[in-house]
Amino acid sequence: MVDWIQGLMDSLGYVGILLLMVLENLFPPIPSELILPSAGFAAARGDMSLPVVILMGTLGSVLGTLPLYYIGRAFGEKRLMDWADRHGKWLTLSGKDIKKADDWFDRHGSKAVLFGRMIPGIRSLLSLPAGMSEMPLPKFLLYSGIGSALWATLLTGAGYLLGENYDRVEQYVGPASRIILGALAVAAVWWLLKRRREQSGQTNH
Repeated sequence: MVDWIQGLMDSLGYVGILLLMVLENLFPPIPSELILPSAGFAAARGDMSLPVVILMGTLGSVLGTLPLYYIGRAFGEKRLMDWADRHGKWLTLSGKDIKKADDWFDRHGSKAVLFGRMIPGIRSLLSLPAGMSEMPLPKFLLYSGIGSALWATLLTGAGYLLGENYDRVEQYVGPASRIILGALAVAAVWWLLKRRREQSGQTNH
């Protein structure tokens, strides 16, 4: 993976960074924690401009959010609620649950997108609920752009400062992303079990 990322940046330069960051949002196994620190190291060597690397990283990251945003927008809250009412029983999921989640995103979606863009593991997935809740595109792009710029600056700057040891960034951030995903999985299982217990209690009464 490291050699492939490095090779693409060497052959395509700034366009390679932009392309990699678009792909990273669509295919999370491609880690920004390797792409941007590597580009930061290239800037430290004088092969690239640090501000342009950050700009390309931010732009690629924002462009990469759009496909999932539009998929969420096309799917929509009503369709998802109808699906949950028809098929969500095995997940103990109802249309009312979808409505609650959508209302929560309407209230807190801006903060979720802004800070979520800096959390490994969920940063690319947030585009779906943003689209489903019909967050206005300019608003989504604004908060996604700010969060992506901060993330790009942090990772690129780390690679610039670490030099040849830029891969240490991924060594620290990679495990953090797995912990976050694991915690989310545990929270989801706990919620499902809680819902089933509540429904069983209602059935018994």
